[in-house]
Amino acid sequence: MPQSIASDLASEGSASSGVAQSTAHAHDDALYRKVSWRIVPFLFVCYVVSFLDRINIGFAQLQMKHDLGFSDAMYGLGAAVFYVGYVLCEVPGNMLLARFGARRTFTRIMLLWGLASTAMMFVATPTHFYVLRFALGVFEAGFFPGIVLYLTYWYPARRRAAVLSVFFAGVAVAGVLGGLFSGWIMRDMSGALGLEGWRWMFAIEGVPAVLLGLMAAWWLVDGPQAARWLTASEKAWLIAQRDADHRGPGHAHSSRSFVDALRNPRVYLFAFIYFSLTCASLTLNFWMPLMIRDFGVHDVLWISLYTVIPNAIGAVGLMLIARRSDRRGERRWHFATCTVGGGIALALLTLHLSSLAAMLSILSVAAVLIFAALPIFWTVPPTWLAGNAAASGIAMISSIGITSGIVSPWAIGLIKTHTGSMDNALYLLALLLFASGAALLVGVRREG
Repeated sequence: MPQSIASDLASEGSASSGVAQSTAHAHDDALYRKVSWRIVPFLFVCYVVSFLDRINIGFAQLQMKHDLGFSDAMYGLGAAVFYVGYVLCEVPGNMLLARFGARRTFTRIMLLWGLASTAMMFVATPTHFYVLRFALGVFEAGFFPGIVLYLTYWYPARRRAAVLSVFFAGVAVAGVLGGLFSGWIMRDMSGALGLEGWRWMFAIEGVPAVLLGLMAAWWLVDGPQAARWLTASEKAWLIAQRDADHRGPGHAHSSRSFVDALRNPRVYLFAFIYFSLTCASLTLNFWMPLMIRDFGVHDVLWISLYTVIPNAIGAVGLMLIARRSDRRGERRWHFATCTVGGGIALALLTLHLSSLAAMLSILSVAAVLIFAALPIFWTVPPTWLAGNAAASGIAMISSIGITSGIVSPWAIGLIKTHTGSMDNALYLLALLLFASGAALLVGVRREG
């Protein structure tokens, strides 16, 4: 065969192969868009509501402590008690999801946490406060790790950062909604029917969870195999893509049972990283209203409105950074850049600049980078856990890591009480963020 003819045939073959790959890629994208439009918006709204019900206690403290005569120590303990219940029940909650399915599990979780959140309006004593906060943690346990596990049923690892970024944007969106509505409810509804503003806030913001729980019973399905809105070939393709991850290089070293997950040192490495990261993110969620008050803003409505700025910027920024991580197929350096940058931003808050705009700008940079690190991090553990270890391992990482919710409010409150400022606490959080970035770089040498 003449060389020119062979060259032409090879070029035609290469072109045909390229067209076929392009067509397959377009079909793949279309299918995952179909899946995303079906399951992500609903779960996103649920996650926003869950976080709103978790962080509204940060806004409530602007009135609730004074009205009930709670000390800072009492209030900090109540904030921490939520995470005690959460940690105790997170692993069992995720194992129940693996056994009974997402539809029934998410329905139960949302109904119970919605009722507990609404019941916060009846708090009158410290005991009421502690019991309801503990119950809220018990009922909500399993929801976030359940979402992480549930998404692994639908999406391969290469697509998860962008999808997870939507949910972590929900954290910022909850902050925006809390800022827009919580301050308004507490100020303008105070006295209606003889109730304080913070009681109205808990009542109004708890109801959506109950309604969403009822909706979940008919909207959600347990996985691709149960989705009537997919064709047989689409179900088979999604399941094949999902199962291919379990044969990837990361899974050569993955755990295959709950006992193996307990013995896997990488689970504890991930738990430390998540602990460090959530110490910083929870600080932003819980202490942001008081930080802004320390910037010189004193009206409760304006404090809540100013919290919208870093949360809104954080929501957009984290999605852009997570999508870039997906496009590049790179996690470790994206995560390290976010944690180091976020730590530097937290340290810069101790400068106490006289300009409100400058301080809000620094707080916004911290919010973007710290929030963006979360979805990037959560793409990594599922690539190292498979089989029975996926549900238990993910829940273990989340539950151990979220003990930051117990430690962080207490420790920061203690530092603030003894020093009169949060400066030393911010330095400590910055060091933890630096450590989490270094831990992922060193502990996970290969991309999952």
